[in-house]
Amino acid sequence: MDLDSALRISAAGMQAQATRLRVVAENIANRDSTGPSPGADPYRRKTVTFANRLDRSLGAEMVQIRRIGTAPGDFPQLHDPSHPAADAAGYVKRPNVDSLVEMMDMREAQRSYSANLAVLETTRGMLTRTIEALR
Repeated sequence: MDLDSALRISAAGMQAQATRLRVVAENIANRDSTGPSPGADPYRRKTVTFANRLDRSLGAEMVQIRRIGTAPGDFPQLHDPSHPAADAAGYVKRPNVDSLVEMMDMREAQRSYSANLAVLETTRGMLTRTIEALR
């Protein structure tokens, strides 16, 4: 594998993790978003699914986002009859976003992004030293 391939593979990993971080940030920002009307569904947690894609020009598999979907499951309910989104029984549907899960996803995405960045910086350093040696 040449250094250009390493740079492109690292960049693809960084792009995938940046998308994942954006989705996690969106989930955290909407963890308190209720439905627009009484009994309506609130914000549903988004998930990211990765896939491997063969880049024929590099001869290597690269990560990409397969899709951004939504997490299945029921919404937790809170009894608050005074809330504008409460149903006839006084229950408000809450988003299915768990802050602890989102924080763990964020940390994992940050670490993966940092690992790809380290590979990119090391590769760039190798290219710089090669160019200096050729002078």
